[in-house]
Amino acid sequence: MPHDFNQPIIDEFRANKGRMTGYFEGARLLLLTTTGARTGTPHTTPVGYLPDGDRVLVIASAAGSDRHPDWFRNLVAHPQVTVESGVFTYEARADVLTGEDRDEVFARAVEADPGWAAYQEKTERIIPVVALHSLAQGGPGTINATSFGEAIKVVHDAFRHELALIRGELNKGTATDTDTDTDAEAGTGAEFSTLGAQLRVNCLTFCQGLHNHHTGEDTVLFPLIAERHPGSDAALTRLREEHEQIATLVDALRETLTTPTDPATTRAEVDRLTVALEAHLAYEEQELIPLFDA
Repeated sequence: MPHDFNQPIIDEFRANKGRMTGYFEGARLLLLTTTGARTGTPHTTPVGYLPDGDRVLVIASAAGSDRHPDWFRNLVAHPQVTVESGVFTYEARADVLTGEDRDEVFARAVEADPGWAAYQEKTERIIPVVALHSLAQGGPGTINATSFGEAIKVVHDAFRHELALIRGELNKGTATDTDTDTDAEAGTGAEFSTLGAQLRVNCLTFCQGLHNHHTGEDTVLFPLIAERHPGSDAALTRLREEHEQIATLVDALRETLTTPTDPATTRAEVDRLTVALEAHLAYEEQELIPLFDA
C-alpha cells in the first residue's frame, strides 16, 4: 500500500492504541515494521492478523495482486520484525508457513473471512501465510503507557475490545442459523460448524491471555500492592475471588468451544463471561488506579 494511504492509519492506530474508526473500525489490525530487503531501512505497514495461541498470523494477500507485498519480501530477507498491537510493542521472529500448516491456517482464515479466498482466486501465486513469534522475555512486550495506572486501563481495554470482536464474530458466524432442521443432532453439528475454526481459536486465545493476565496479577502485582498499600487487603481479596469466578466461566466457555453444541449455548457463555469481566475490570480500575496515581 502506498505510503500516503498507510500513514494516517498508522497515526490513528498509535494515537488510539489500536482502536480504529471508519473503514477499519472493528478490524483485527496490527502494525508490522520490517527491515527493507534492499535498503536496510525500517518500513511500517498496517496488516490484518489472526490470533493463534502463542503466535500471530498475517497473510500476504496484497489484495490478490500477482506480486508479493513489500513487507513480505522484507521479512523473508530479514525475519526479525517489530509488532505493535496497540497495547504492546515487541520484537518477533517471522516464519513463513508451508505445506499442510499453511493450507490449514489459510482455510481457517477463509472461514473467518471469505475475502481471503477471493484474493487467492485473483492470482496464480500461492498467497503466503506468516507466523509471528514474540521474542519478548518474561512477558508480552512493552506496554504502550506512560504510568502503571494507565497500563492497567490499556490492558483492560484490550480485553474489552477483543471480547467485543469475538461477540461480533460469533453473531456474524451464527447469523445463518435457522429453525428449519428436522434432525436435531445433525442440525446441532451443522450449526456448531458455522462458528468457524478461526472463531474458536480467537476465543481460546482470548481465554488463555486472560488466564495469564490474572495469574500475573495474583502472583506478582497484588503482593506488591499489598506490601505498599496495607489498606488494600479487602479489595485484593475480592479481586482474587473474582479471578476464580471468571476462571470458572472461562472453563465453561472452553467446554462449549471444544465440544459440539448449539450456538445459543456458546453465545450464552460468552455473554456470561462478558458481564462478569466488565464488572471485574471496572472494580479493579476503581480500586487500583488511584493507588498507582497517588
